[in-house]
Amino acid sequence: MTIIPASTKILVTGANGYIAIWLVRLLLEQGYSVRGTVRSANKAKYLVEYFGSRGFGPDKLDVVVVDDITREGAFDEVVKDVDAIEHTASPFTTDIDDPQGYIEPAVQGTLGILKSTLKYGTNVKRIVITGSCAAVMSPPSKPTVFSEKDWNTASLEDVEKNGRNALTMSKYRTSKTLAEKAAWGFHEKHRTEVQWDLVVINPPFVFGPAIQDITGGPAGLNTSLKSWYDAVVADGPKSQELSYTSNAWVDVRDAALAHVLALQKEAAGGERIVVSAGSFVWQEWLDVAKTIQPYPLPNHPPAKGVPGLEKSYSIQYNTAKEKRIFGIKFKTMEETTRDTLENFAERGW
Repeated sequence: MTIIPASTKILVTGANGYIAIWLVRLLLEQGYSVRGTVRSANKAKYLVEYFGSRGFGPDKLDVVVVDDITREGAFDEVVKDVDAIEHTASPFTTDIDDPQGYIEPAVQGTLGILKSTLKYGTNVKRIVITGSCAAVMSPPSKPTVFSEKDWNTASLEDVEKNGRNALTMSKYRTSKTLAEKAAWGFHEKHRTEVQWDLVVINPPFVFGPAIQDITGGPAGLNTSLKSWYDAVVADGPKSQELSYTSNAWVDVRDAALAHVLALQKEAAGGERIVVSAGSFVWQEWLDVAKTIQPYPLPNHPPAKGVPGLEKSYSIQYNTAKEKRIFGIKFKTMEETTRDTLENFAERGW
């Protein structure tokens, strides 16, 4: 039976990331030991200091620099003597021109951790991969409900047809789709050789307070939270975006919790699981922000947008599998908005 108890050591790749650092925090708070990989000594220093100030020393948290996750054998050493792996490392940015700039790190990084585990991860019982709803949904032309049975095909077609001229989000979504498909393909190919099973967590947009190292003010935010900051705190989305842009979201702390539960729930093995708190249009976040008193950022009142805008969700997810296996009580828009704004205020923004 695959349940990873709290007395064990978990490898978290990309441990300084937006979701990953919350994941490390939850694991440590629940009694796990963590080995985290980062890409530079500076990133390692931040993690050691952040968790050291919370009473988690080197006996509980071991931080290792893996500077290039696409390098052959990059993870060979770090997979040794861990009981499970949380692979979160993958690029999510919007400033890469060549589609391979997204695809190669996502696919090779994912295959790299699996290859290293096949060779050296003799204690590993489960691998949890941070996927994305980008691998589930094809941008719809009409309101659509997606589930774990769906795979994004439209973005792959855009990239295959248009290459560098494909939509930026198509390049990112293609990388997540190909990386997840590669993971399932690898596990199936080596099913008789490995003692570990595979879980993929697929969140949509991830919002909520940031505890990772952020330099340069709001400009240094990770991509998803930067989009939230721009919409709610900065200038607000244009009215056309408010009218037509809908998507789904989850609080970063709930996304991290799903990764922990993926270690603890036997039924998660072999599953891809959509983890979503619900759908949104940007106007809803603005409306919620206006209700929060006292407002944490008095110098940056929330954008007005188009009050009274009729909600129309083009993207929704069937989350029956998450309810059955995890049963997370998701944070509300109000909780996420309040905590995120207070987090920005603490940073002096």
